[in-house]
Amino acid sequence: MITVVGIGADGWDGLPAESRLVVEAAEVLMGGARQLDLVPASAAERVAWPSPLLPALPKIIETYAGREVCVLASGDPMFYGIGSTLVRLLGAARVRVLPHLSSLSLACARLGWPVEEVDVISLVGRPPATLNAALLPGRRIIVLGAGRGSPSLVARSLVERGYGPSTMTVLSDLGAASERMVRGRADDWAAQAPSALNVIAVECVAEPDAEPLARVPGLPDSAFEHDGQLTKREVRAVSLSRLAPLPGDLLWDVGAGAGSIAIEWMRSHPSCAAVAIERRADRAAAVRRNADRLGVPSLRVVEGRAPAALDGLPAPDAVFVGGGAATPGLLERCWAALRPGGRLVVNAVTMESESVMGEWYGRLGGDLVRLSVQRASPVGAFTGWRAAMPVTVWSVTRKDVP
Repeated sequence: MITVVGIGADGWDGLPAESRLVVEAAEVLMGGARQLDLVPASAAERVAWPSPLLPALPKIIETYAGREVCVLASGDPMFYGIGSTLVRLLGAARVRVLPHLSSLSLACARLGWPVEEVDVISLVGRPPATLNAALLPGRRIIVLGAGRGSPSLVARSLVERGYGPSTMTVLSDLGAASERMVRGRADDWAAQAPSALNVIAVECVAEPDAEPLARVPGLPDSAFEHDGQLTKREVRAVSLSRLAPLPGDLLWDVGAGAGSIAIEWMRSHPSCAAVAIERRADRAAAVRRNADRLGVPSLRVVEGRAPAALDGLPAPDAVFVGGGAATPGLLERCWAALRPGGRLVVNAVTMESESVMGEWYGRLGGDLVRLSVQRASPVGAFTGWRAAMPVTVWSVTRKDVP
């Protein structure tokens, strides 16, 4: 059994009696150098975390198996902390957690914000672009900083996305005697945080010409960098409704183009993951830029031609084929890879792809629809309708196998 003790910036004085007893009884104390310095000297062996930690953690735990191990963590160990990592590694039965107040709870208490009404983004070990998906007018966001420079990174992201008038409040050393609060506008921000231990509270205010990007499927086509190889807005919304992203699900976006399907899939919930498979290097680079700008920088991009490029990928919960359905072996490979209950959605605009799709529909069933979109367009001095190429959408669920 490993006991994880949360400790605040107020150190030993802020620990409850139970947590103090665990620290005092430990044969081995583990944690970051800062946490270890917060507790009094004892006979316990002290093990400071290496960097990077995650690859080394299993070996460290194995080395001290059978001894009374206490792991020190900042605040609540189950809130973006080592407690969650240890539970995943060892199982909940082998990890006891004694939490302290989290930085989120302390920040909301200082600001008078209801905790359940804020969005939380961590920049610890994550790129600043992670923030972008949460930016919406009127939202309150708590950003967990990763050093004194984090407020400047947040301010830059806000300005670049058209949220320069937003109010930022930087709270440092929460709970300690050195606690400080600094407030200002994102577009005027220039200072570093007073301490590396900081959170940034953001009250989102959009500029008049900013275009908010909703989380529902069907972002404007202009939200994506593309060369024309893009699943258009209306068809994208229908395709994503058939893919039915659920929290924690993994998508393969085969023939990603601009990556619009994979990106909107991931924007639907923070725990959704996706792999975008794109054979052209220039388009793959555009997918990465789109993912950063739209707040899902963890999108995995694989350069290569399917179906060969699918080898070795983790099994998906859903697969989208936006083109190339007639490629030999492609649909067979995608269908075979799907988990039970997984969804396959295929779009086609050519007769060849429709022919292959029709054969699969005849064998597996599912749902087959044709979408026709017309957009208003100038016709001389008047306005008429200009039709886009019709798109056939086939969707089927793995459990539909006869």
